[in-house]
Amino acid sequence: MNTRAAILWGTGEKWSVEDVELAAPGPGQVRVKIHATGLCHSDDHAVTGDMPTPLPLVGGHEGAGVVEAVGDGVTRVAPGDHVVLIFQPPCGYCRNCARGRSNLCLNAALQDYGSGPKAFTARGQEISATGDLGTFADATVVSERCVVKMGKDIPFNVAALLGCAVTTGWGAAVYLAEVKPGDNVVVIGSGGVGVNSVQGAKNAGANLIIAVDTVEMKRQKALEFGATHAVGSTDEAQAILADLAGGRGADAVILSVGVGDGSKLGEIIDLTGPAGTTVITSVSPVASTTVNMNLAMFTLTQKTLRGNVYGGVQVHRDIPLLLDLYRQGHLKLDELITKTYTLDQINEGYADMHAGKNLRGVIEFNA
Repeated sequence: MNTRAAILWGTGEKWSVEDVELAAPGPGQVRVKIHATGLCHSDDHAVTGDMPTPLPLVGGHEGAGVVEAVGDGVTRVAPGDHVVLIFQPPCGYCRNCARGRSNLCLNAALQDYGSGPKAFTARGQEISATGDLGTFADATVVSERCVVKMGKDIPFNVAALLGCAVTTGWGAAVYLAEVKPGDNVVVIGSGGVGVNSVQGAKNAGANLIIAVDTVEMKRQKALEFGATHAVGSTDEAQAILADLAGGRGADAVILSVGVGDGSKLGEIIDLTGPAGTTVITSVSPVASTTVNMNLAMFTLTQKTLRGNVYGGVQVHRDIPLLLDLYRQGHLKLDELITKTYTLDQINEGYADMHAGKNLRGVIEFNA
């Protein structure tokens, strides 16, 4: 069938919205009509080249929609089901899945970007898709393992954010930093992912939650999402910890800025107290291979440095959990969406992201 999609043809270029041919769902696959997709910074890393991906590429990995058709052997969903799309689908039986680390599934499609049959064709050639999803399209074809069924009471624009921003940010605080009641937490970068770390820390019972961001709007939003303090620099965060944390520093520091910088890692780790944990959510350029930190003090204070893949969540457990918290008023999701765009406005949406205008921009498609 014919549809429309935003394609990145080359590094440094803009997204090109054009007609594409979409394959029919094969065995184990489903076709999803996309109703909403988030403008995540991860897709922009393909534009800048910070995260090498096969090009050309239909972008988008943070989406929600309705199942339109299914291939042979599909049992998880049926036409008419509302679903959240996930880019790191767990198989359920590999060693990592069996140990509760399904976000690091050894058989996940993401382990080998774009290696399978391509769902999209444009300009006479097959086109890869971000995370084997490609939600920057009116419709896409994905493995049935890449969808999580949800209730029809959830708005699509809200549900889309469960595909990445909410889960990654929430999980960074709750599962990777293991925030406990009474902990002190610093979240550096209060955009669409970082502000969900603020929410996660609040729901986990943190004492101090210090949000750091250079953008005034994001600092104000962080306070609305549960931060106790919002400042513009790590020096200001350090001063608050010195004044209010009784000398113990932060129990957890979560780095969620748009692009990571290894030269700044040392000052971020210094915010954590003895036995504190620093979680790196930010994606750094693949070419960046050095960090600047005092390794001796890191060792002698027994600190932990952790990466972040999908917030350490288990999607089939945590997406329904987070949607229930949303229904009960314990999780802000509508408030994450600063502005909505059409697919044709995708480049405007990313320009707004770079200008610091949005917590999260969302593309909404016509029903």
